[in-house]
Amino acid sequence: MKLGLTVGLPASGKSTWLREQGLAALSSDAARALLSGDETNQSINRLVFRTLRRLCEARLEAGVAETWIDSTALAWWERRCWIRWAELHGCEIECVFFDVPLDECLRRNAVRERVVPEGAMRAMAARMTPPSVDEGFARVRVVGPGYISSAII
Repeated sequence: MKLGLTVGLPASGKSTWLREQGLAALSSDAARALLSGDETNQSINRLVFRTLRRLCEARLEAGVAETWIDSTALAWWERRCWIRWAELHGCEIECVFFDVPLDECLRRNAVRERVVPEGAMRAMAARMTPPSVDEGFARVRVVGPGYISSAII
């Protein structure tokens, strides 16, 4: 199985890009909603990501060829567990980095159904580190602010 990981700020286009590419994705927000009834509940992140890893294992066991994780994964230490998981299970892992400026993400965020507070967005941007193949990814693709999706136009 190939494992894919998205990296980027909220409103950078991760979920939309995955959907438009026709890629099956396990979403950390969706897992939060299923587990607690609130997709913004950050207090259960350990349970959320443990659940996502179990779902990846189930998809691997079922013979699914490719699974994507739809999450912000902003810092290297947040990505490391997925890289280790892929290594442990003999999977290739690739990353798609949504390199979209904070101001553009704030603009998009303001018109979303679920708005992330601006202070939280700024804090996330401050801790974001761009991913690299040096972390253990087979590939890192970059989607920049010029990507136009049907959700933006």
